[in-house]
This record gives sequence, structure tokens and C-alpha cells, in this order.
Amino acid sequence: MTTLDQSSTADFSAMTGLEQLRAIIDGALPRPAMATTLNFRLSDVDDGTATFEGEPTTNALNPMGMIHGGWSASILDSAVGCAIHTTLKPGERYTTLELKINIVRAVLPDHGVYRCVGTVLHRGRTTATAEARLYNPEGKLAAHGTTTCLIMA
Repeated sequence: MTTLDQSSTADFSAMTGLEQLRAIIDGALPRPAMATTLNFRLSDVDDGTATFEGEPTTNALNPMGMIHGGWSASILDSAVGCAIHTTLKPGERYTTLELKINIVRAVLPDHGVYRCVGTVLHRGRTTATAEARLYNPEGKLAAHGTTTCLIMA
């Protein structure tokens, strides 16, 4: 797994958030290790939106044989966070202040590709809000969530 070194960190901070995420999709910058661990990836971004795709595996099973809710929470958190990330100017950062999720359908292992779309609802000077929806391979809503993030310069 490739990690950011000092030279790529300098390049990273000079980019807009949208440029950073596009560089991750294109492979010019490494994807976060947690995405590899949880078997999902950022597949598309645009201004104010981010889409992830993932295939939950038996590595994420809970004791009842279903995918642990933390998998859904993580992909939803990634989608809302990256949607906000697309709005960042060079040098800006953000952190999650609040995350709320609702799981409405079981997420199953080895069932196929789940798709999660995050969209910015509000982008202010110091806070931003976003929502995301997670769809199962049949296109049915599996979970949804919202976030509030603090924007820092």
C-alpha cells in the first residue's frame, strides 16, 4: 500500500479538494487504507458530489451473519465527507462534527456491488452539511445518512 510521502503531501495541499479526489480516483495519489480494508472505493466525484462503490465481504460479518452496521456507516461517512471535500479550496480542511445514519435494509456479504452517493446540502464559511444514500445491487435503498462538518483554513 502506497502512503503519502513529504513531496506528495506538499502537492496535495496546493490542490483543491476536487483535484485531490480526482487524483485519488486516477491513481496519482493513493487511496486511503481504510477503503482497501473495507473493500470500497471512490468511483466518481464532481463539485458537491461523491460516489463510492463497494462489495462487503464475510470479513465484515457481525455475529448474526450479516454485514456489521459499521460497514454501512463507513461508506456513508466517506460519501458525505468526500462530497464536502470537493468544495475545499487549497489549504482548507474539514472534520466531522456529527454523523447520523439509518440502516433500512440488511447489507449482505458477497451479494454484489453497493453504490453510495453523497451530496452537499449546504457549504458555508465554517460549516457544511451533506447527505448520502446507500443502494444495494438491485438499486434498493439500504441506508442513508447526514453529516455536519467543520471547515478549517
